[in-house]
Amino acid sequence: MDFDFSAILLALAVVFGVVWGLDRLFLYKKRAARLAAAGDEYRDPVPVDWARSLFPVIFVVLLLRSFVAEPFRIPSGSMMPTLDVGDFILVNKFAYGLRLPAFNNKIVSLGEPKRGDVIVFRFPGYICQDQNGNVVRSGDITCADPHAPVASQNWIKRIIGLPGDSIEVRDSQIVINGKPVVDTEIGPFTGNPNRAEDNELLYNNATLWKEHLGSVNHLIARMPSRGPTPPIPNARVPSVVPPNCYIVMGDDRENSEDSRWWGCMPEQNLVGKAFMIWFSWKGLHTGAVDFHRIGTVIH
Repeated sequence: MDFDFSAILLALAVVFGVVWGLDRLFLYKKRAARLAAAGDEYRDPVPVDWARSLFPVIFVVLLLRSFVAEPFRIPSGSMMPTLDVGDFILVNKFAYGLRLPAFNNKIVSLGEPKRGDVIVFRFPGYICQDQNGNVVRSGDITCADPHAPVASQNWIKRIIGLPGDSIEVRDSQIVINGKPVVDTEIGPFTGNPNRAEDNELLYNNATLWKEHLGSVNHLIARMPSRGPTPPIPNARVPSVVPPNCYIVMGDDRENSEDSRWWGCMPEQNLVGKAFMIWFSWKGLHTGAVDFHRIGTVIH
């Protein structure tokens, strides 16, 4: 959730709008007069007719996706059990402010992210140092190439740490501002062993826990046997969250590449807040449509 659909929509809207607009300003009257003098029925040239027909549709879709809500599909299991592979979700694009499509620059501020929010954001890349000792974001997790381009991808995680928070993470144990995050064990994970995502959790004897993150109560999965995860603080994540940055983690705690690996998530990379599952597809031979998940509000 590697191409930028908003950028494509913006480009199409600009092209169709320019074609239609320039034609109406400079060519339309002469063409209409010429056809009328010849006694022919008026019709736009094919490119202009396409631009006139498609521009309003694309422009409206662009506005809705940029400023109201945008659909995304969950591609990985890093947010299980909250969000499953094949869930189609809606993201509130104005929860934290209005941003220009494609460029993602905030033009109007409408609120701030809260601890526990499930957010979609543009992947910022891995924190590395270049040859001159400058801190840069790279697409290379090893930092062997600190200037490797960062893939244009949308990721989804849960906000754990806010700017100014003091945070410590040891595996699934989280301490925020000196207070441990309270969680309660629910029991073993149960799922369909024929689904690769479920089988990963079953193979590693995953357990489900209810985590109380501020005012948000939500489920997480733990798989201690899968191996340790990077602690916080570490070389990429300081103990105090920097300004305009957020610590984010997946709900499948041992199976999520998140802030523990690549550092804090810059505010400028925010896309929006996930708020509802509108469709869920488990696969043709492993459950098909999961009607129970449709309409679920995301907490």
